[in-house]
Amino acid sequence: MKNEAKGILLALAAAVVSGISIPANKFFIVSLDPSVFTAVRSVIIGFGFLIIAEYQARSQHRRFRKAPWSYLLGIAAIGGSAAFLLYFTGLQLTTAGRAALLYHSILTASTVILAFVFLGERLGKRMSIALVVMLAGTVLLYMSQIPASQLWPDPSLGDLLIMAASVFWGIEYVISKKAMSMGETNFVVTFARMFFGGIMLFGVVIVMGDTGALLSLSAQQWTNILASTALLFADVLFWYWSIRYINVSKAAILLLVAPIVSLLGSIFMLGEPAPPIQIAGSAIILLGSYFVIGVRNGPSEKNR
Repeated sequence: MKNEAKGILLALAAAVVSGISIPANKFFIVSLDPSVFTAVRSVIIGFGFLIIAEYQARSQHRRFRKAPWSYLLGIAAIGGSAAFLLYFTGLQLTTAGRAALLYHSILTASTVILAFVFLGERLGKRMSIALVVMLAGTVLLYMSQIPASQLWPDPSLGDLLIMAASVFWGIEYVISKKAMSMGETNFVVTFARMFFGGIMLFGVVIVMGDTGALLSLSAQQWTNILASTALLFADVLFWYWSIRYINVSKAAILLLVAPIVSLLGSIFMLGEPAPPIQIAGSAIILLGSYFVIGVRNGPSEKNR
C-alpha cells in the first residue's frame, strides 16, 4: 500500500476511534475527577509507547530520540497536559454531541492555519473546498442548541473549555509534525506526549489536593479508566502514524468525520437529541471528507 493511502486510512481510523471515544468518555467522566482521569490514562499509554519506541530504536539500530527536548516537552505540556485537562473538564459540563462538533471543527481550523503558517503546507483548490464544505456541516450541527440538564450542567462554559483545548491540540500537532520532519518517529512523539504529559497532570493532582480521589478509585472507576485508556491508545496510535505519511492539515480535515460517529454514539449511548439539522450537517461533513480522499500529498499541495 502506498504511503498516501496508508496515511488516509490511518487518519480515518483515528476519526472513527475519536468519534466513539467522546460519548464513551462523557459517560466515564461523570463520576471522576478530570485531572485524575487524564493523569492515570496518560501515564499508562506513555509506558506502552515507550516500550514500542525503544524496541523500534533497537531493532533499527538507531537513536531513540532525534528531536530536541524542547519540542518533546512542549508537546507534553501543551497537548499531553493542558489540552486534556481543559477538554475533560469541559466534557463534564456540556454534551458529547456538542463537544465532538466544537472539538473537531476548531481543531481542524487551527491545525490548518498553523500548518500553513509554520510548516508551509498548502491546501490547494480541492482541499480548500473540502474544508469549507466540512466546516459548513459543523455550523449546521452547531445551530441546534441543547438545554442544560443533569448530565450537561453548564454547556456554555463547557463549550469554551472544549474550544480552548482544541486550539492547544492544533498547536501541539504542528509541533509534533515538525519533530517528525527532523527524523523523529511517531512512537517517540506519542511517548513524550502521553508519558511526560501524564507526569505533569499528576503534578496538578497533587497541587490541587486531589490525591484522595486518586487513592479512593473504585473498581468500576478503574474499569472506566482502563476502557478509556484502550480507546485513547488506539486514537493516538492511528493519528500520529497518519501524520507520518500525509500532511497534518489533510489529516486534520479527515478528522471531521469523527463528529458524525460521536453524534450517533451520543444518541444511542446517552439519549441525546438528534434534530434533522444535525443529520444534514453530518451528511455534508461526509461529502467534504470525500473530496479529501483523492488529494495527492506533498509539502505544497496544488490540486486542480
